[in-house]
Amino acid sequence: MNISEIEVSFPAAHAGNVFGQFDVNMKKIEKTLRVTLIFREDKLKIIGSENACRQAKDVVDELLLLSERGNLLSEQDVNYALALAASDRVSAMTELDSDIICHTVMGKPVKPKTVGQQNYVKMISDKMIVFGVGPAGTGKTYLAMAKAITAFKANEVNRIILTRPAIEAGEKLGFLPGDLQSKVDPYLRPLYDALYEMMGAETFQKNMEKGLIEVAPLAYMRGRTLDNAYVVLDEAQNTTPAQMKMFLTRIGFGSKAIITGDMTQKDLPDGARSGLDDALRVLRGIDDIGICMLTNQDVVRHPLVQKIVTAYDEDEKRRQARSKARAAAAGKEKRSVIRRKN
Repeated sequence: MNISEIEVSFPAAHAGNVFGQFDVNMKKIEKTLRVTLIFREDKLKIIGSENACRQAKDVVDELLLLSERGNLLSEQDVNYALALAASDRVSAMTELDSDIICHTVMGKPVKPKTVGQQNYVKMISDKMIVFGVGPAGTGKTYLAMAKAITAFKANEVNRIILTRPAIEAGEKLGFLPGDLQSKVDPYLRPLYDALYEMMGAETFQKNMEKGLIEVAPLAYMRGRTLDNAYVVLDEAQNTTPAQMKMFLTRIGFGSKAIITGDMTQKDLPDGARSGLDDALRVLRGIDDIGICMLTNQDVVRHPLVQKIVTAYDEDEKRRQARSKARAAAAGKEKRSVIRRKN
C-alpha cells in the first residue's frame, strides 16, 4: 500500500472544538480511517493511504467549517461525518447546518442533524400527511413539534393538537389519582417537555388556556373535524387499525398531520395488529401522503443509543433467520413423511 501525506492549514483556535477534549475526536478519525493526524501550531499533517487521507481531509474540513459557524461539536457530529465520508457525502453536513427550523427559548437552534432528518423536515413542508417512522432517538417527534410551533407562530394554522394513544409501556399502572387531565398527563409528558423547551412554560400555559394548544389522548379525537390545525400523533405504533383510520379521517381543510412511530417498540397486546403497520401498507403511493423511514444512522442521542438500536436490530434479524430455518426444516420433514406414507 502506497503511503500518502497531506499537509493543510488549520487554525489553532478551533483545534479544541474539532479534535475534542484530550484529542478524542482526532483519535476517532485516526482509528476509523486508519490514518495518522499530526497537528503542530497551524498545520495539520495527514498520513495514510491516498483514499483514507482524502476522506480524513474531507471530514476535518467539514468539522472545521461547522466550528467556524459557532457549533459546539459532539461525538455524534464526528461519527456522522465519518459515516458520510464513506460514501463521499460529507459536504451534506454544511447544508444541514443552515437548515434551521426555529430556536428554543434558550436560543438554541433546532435543525435536522442528519440527511434522513433533513428529508423528513422537507417532506413535512411539502405534504399534507407525513409518516415519520424510525428507531428511538431519530428526532421524529421533536422535529414534528418544531415544525408545528413554527407554523403556529407564523399564523399558518390556528392551533396545535398533540395526541398519542394512552397505553402502558409493558407494565400495569393501575388507577391513577386526580382529575382527567392528571390521569392522562403521564402518557403525554414527552410532548409537554418539547413544548416547554421550544415555547417556554408561560407561553405554553397561556395558549393551552385559550384552547390554541391541545394535548389529549387519541381516544378524544373521535367525532371531531380538525380544520386549520397542525396535528401530531405520537407513538402511532400503539394504535389499532380502527384508531388509525379514525384519526386520519379527522383531518380537515388547512390542516397538516404528522404521524410518528417506532415499529420495534409496540406495547399492544400479543397478536394485536398495529394501525401504523396497516396505514403504511394501505396508504403507500397516495399523493400528498409522505412516508419517511429513518434509520439507525439518524439517531442523534448519545452514541450508545445508536449501538443499542443496532444490537437489537441485529438480534431480531438473527431470530427471524432461525425462525425461517426451523419452518423450512419442519416443512421438509413434513414432505418427507408424506412421501414415505405414499
